[in-house]
Amino acid sequence: MTTLHPGSILLGSTRPAELRDWYRKALAPDQDGDGAIDLGGFLLVIDHRDDIASTNPEPGRMMLNFHVDDFAAVEAQLQAAGVQWLAPGEDRPAGRFGTFVDPDGNYLQIIQFTQHP
Repeated sequence: MTTLHPGSILLGSTRPAELRDWYRKALAPDQDGDGAIDLGGFLLVIDHRDDIASTNPEPGRMMLNFHVDDFAAVEAQLQAAGVQWLAPGEDRPAGRFGTFVDPDGNYLQIIQFTQHP
């Protein structure tokens, strides 16, 4: 059997330009343009959708997680970008976790595992 490897995720929004700008500022400040955002080989595609609400009514259903080697540095980058923290950095048995929210209400996390899974 073949194990599938994710290559991209589509994030629908009623205001894709604003959301794309936010993601670039917070996660990929060196990228520009209207296309997909390259997050280390995993593409984030943000597109306009008419069949969704302006904010996510169940943001905890699925979270985009970023595994990091230097939690403090990434946390500082996100704070400088002005992200809204749902749960600031906290130590858990598996490592250090922080949860933040995009302008559409979707949850994202940064995680520095004590041991990589």
